[in-house]
Amino acid sequence: MTSPSPSGARGPSGTAGAAVSDEERLAQLGYTQVLARRMSAFSNYAVSFTIISVLSGCLTLYLFGMNTGGPAVMTWGWVVVGLMTLFVGLSMAEICSAYPTSAGLYFWAHRLAPPRTAAAWAWFTGWFNVLGQVAVTAGIDFGAASFLGAYLNLQFDFEVTPGRTVLLFAAILVLHGLLNTFGVRIVAFLNGVSVWWHVVGVGVIVGALAFVPDHHQSASFVFSKFVNNTGWGSGVYVVLLGLLMAQYTFTGYDASAHMTEETHDASTAGPKGIVRSIWTSWVAGFVLLLGFTFAIQSYGKELASPTGAPPAQILLDALGATAGKLLLLVVIGAQLFCGMASVTANSRMIYAFSRDGALPFSHVWHTVDPRTRTPVAAVWLAALGALALGLPYLINYTAYAAVTSIAVIGLYVAYVIPTLLRVRKGEAFERGPWHLGRWSHIVGVVSVGWVGVITILFMLPQVSPVTWETFNYAPVAVLAVLGFAATWWVVSARHWFLNPEHARTRAREAARAGAPTVEDP
Repeated sequence: MTSPSPSGARGPSGTAGAAVSDEERLAQLGYTQVLARRMSAFSNYAVSFTIISVLSGCLTLYLFGMNTGGPAVMTWGWVVVGLMTLFVGLSMAEICSAYPTSAGLYFWAHRLAPPRTAAAWAWFTGWFNVLGQVAVTAGIDFGAASFLGAYLNLQFDFEVTPGRTVLLFAAILVLHGLLNTFGVRIVAFLNGVSVWWHVVGVGVIVGALAFVPDHHQSASFVFSKFVNNTGWGSGVYVVLLGLLMAQYTFTGYDASAHMTEETHDASTAGPKGIVRSIWTSWVAGFVLLLGFTFAIQSYGKELASPTGAPPAQILLDALGATAGKLLLLVVIGAQLFCGMASVTANSRMIYAFSRDGALPFSHVWHTVDPRTRTPVAAVWLAALGALALGLPYLINYTAYAAVTSIAVIGLYVAYVIPTLLRVRKGEAFERGPWHLGRWSHIVGVVSVGWVGVITILFMLPQVSPVTWETFNYAPVAVLAVLGFAATWWVVSARHWFLNPEHARTRAREAARAGAPTVEDP
């Protein structure tokens, strides 16, 4: 893996040339600078680290992990999934360096695919990315709503019901929509705060769980205790299902790519943000999981906690009511930071995809507020889409696991398509200043294989018997979006999507209307 100086960056022809500015490189890729470029490399990393958020993903699916494999699968699953995710992230980072644009994954697919099928590859990559982004926003903010409900239950005897949880979920989405409406400066600042909130928060929580309780579980419990409360008889099947907790946590790091048009030194800051966010989350999450699992006082009590959030019960039982509630607020704060960053990245993906006319009413979603220079309409579409995915919780109590499955499937399919095309392209790939060197091919092959496995795995039923209340609706959501995208492609989009002449016509129309012009590659 190498990261030479910018002077070694390749131009459109693939030959090394003089250093170019971020705006010039974006112009070489076919777009004009519209969004404000205010983010540092640290801020770019902070967005992805915040969206991964071990205090969100690990803990909101902790109940799922306790039932689906128990401590052994949670612990060892984190190690294995973290390693595989690092392979996926390394492959993505190399491509991000070559094509630093907020369009991200679908633009990469367009550039890497054979010319005759490039637009089709880009179209379906973009739609999977949109689905995954909306689902991960839903998963994060729904998890925050669940933990907030647990805190209100402990502090004010607030009765936690599906309806009230959904109302809290909607309120959090509105909060994050408002924060993102104010512009990228406040979001970048809060993302910077979020990094330290997560690092210090994990340290304080794990330290308290390690030294305060009189009783801790044994190492054999943490590393080898297997639990199966799914109704399925196959232990292997349950182990594989249990990987969802870790794999869902490791989502959203494509945010560093989507924020590159707002980041200085994007061709190196973007890829570094992807990789750093993964490995730092891998370490922090492992420490956090060990801290909580060693501190379990009574597995049955935590599993049946009236709060509906076993990590909250673990904090109360291990540390007492006052300290437990205070640290639960630290967890909720981290989850709120995470959801805010997810809406940011989600809206940038919607903005970029709409800029190429790929969403219904695209002319609305790619508008940029002239004062803040942020895509405000896309922000609110991201929030509304997430709310729609969370509503089935009113009738399906496994809805949260289904939403997280949708997030994993949608995002990872979008992650791996450019990698697959990069592997097929071989040495013809025009590298950016950050690349993997001779390791590129093997890392790409491992990434493609892993995503193939988890895509199938997380569409499978998670609880037996399968009823309307336990049905994993991830396949339905994925097929619905895929069917809509395929129909639109065949009927219309194949004639104009990423068509240069069509893009020039749209640019002229936008110019006449006084809107920012965007040229298509």
